[in-house]
Amino acid sequence: MSLNKTIYRILSGLAAPVLLLIAAYLLVPRVSQLPDSLAGLRIHGAYIMLSVGGLISIAFNRGRVLLALVSLAVAYWSYHTLLQHGLADFPARTVFAALCLFVPLNLGILSVLQERGVFNTRILHRSALYLCEVAFVAWIVHAGLIDATTRAYAPLSGTLFVVASPIPQLGQAIMALALVVSLATWIATRSAIDLGFAGAIAAFALAANGLSSPDRFAMFISAGALILTIAILQDAFRMAFRDELTGIPGRRALAESMAGLGREYTVAMVDVDHFKKFNDTYGHDVGDQVLKMVARRIAHVGGGGKAYRYGGEEFTILFPGKSPDQAIPHLEALRKAIAAYTLELRAHDRPAREKSGRKLRGVRRARKTTSVTISIGVAAKNGKLATPDEVVQAADKALYRAKNKGRNQVCR
Repeated sequence: MSLNKTIYRILSGLAAPVLLLIAAYLLVPRVSQLPDSLAGLRIHGAYIMLSVGGLISIAFNRGRVLLALVSLAVAYWSYHTLLQHGLADFPARTVFAALCLFVPLNLGILSVLQERGVFNTRILHRSALYLCEVAFVAWIVHAGLIDATTRAYAPLSGTLFVVASPIPQLGQAIMALALVVSLATWIATRSAIDLGFAGAIAAFALAANGLSSPDRFAMFISAGALILTIAILQDAFRMAFRDELTGIPGRRALAESMAGLGREYTVAMVDVDHFKKFNDTYGHDVGDQVLKMVARRIAHVGGGGKAYRYGGEEFTILFPGKSPDQAIPHLEALRKAIAAYTLELRAHDRPAREKSGRKLRGVRRARKTTSVTISIGVAAKNGKLATPDEVVQAADKALYRAKNKGRNQVCR
């Protein structure tokens, strides 16, 4: 993928959480203008958003998001219990410092952990960390350990840039680090939920920075909950409509797209030649590697084609508004590009452990390579083929003609 496309994907992914945070900022002054009948939303609106997000995370079995929402809920409850009147007394200062340290820390840790679901003992183990944090803060307050709180607010040595904020400098540093970690995780995984953690960290930082404004604190906590909730729905959509192995849209997405096709379109059915034999020879791991490679190239087919994984080693390409004569040159270019691609195979004696494998990098060794070809069948809507299903069946028959003629070709 080119650098420009990578940058575009990152910026487009960031659009939703950034827009939600901007919307929250713009809505803060309007909260005080709510009519009396809706005045309760100023206090309870955040709890409603947190509860909705919690129910959705349970429904979709997303334990990490549930714990993140618990962190935000504890912060909001602490605000209304101790912090809304300021940080003049020792308990309030201690609790606020703890929130600024532990909430972003927890969200950053959750962003790098694997999802283990809700209904298991793993979530109990992770919840124990929260209980330890609460117990630790309660002990400091109960024991009157003023020095501990004072140290939490102490300036960091060697700090070059400090944001003017009620947030302790240590808290600012942890927030920045947690944000960087969660964003890096998202860039690596492309998971909407990992980006949701970054959005929640930013929302909490903005809430804590506006401690003197109850409406601002509530609005940004609500925004953090909404960002996480939307992330769950985006992730569920991806799982439903995108193929997990190849990353391109799957058969359900194909059905949705075919339902909205216009009067003219072309369908191409693509199959990897001799794939079963290839799997038997090199193993399923290499077979998966082949499918990913083929999917990457099919996804970038020209002519406005849209690629989908139909199932197994078979793919579908839709060309909305295109005739076969317009689509076939792009399919021929795709076929040639895949046939010319050399796939490097991992050596059989490659160590299973990553650390041992890294030691062998840079050592010149004879490397085995292979290549694959594809066969393509093409059909278009016409007087005899009136429905998308009929066009797909015709393209599938054309695919088998390509197979019978010797493979590695395009047939109509």
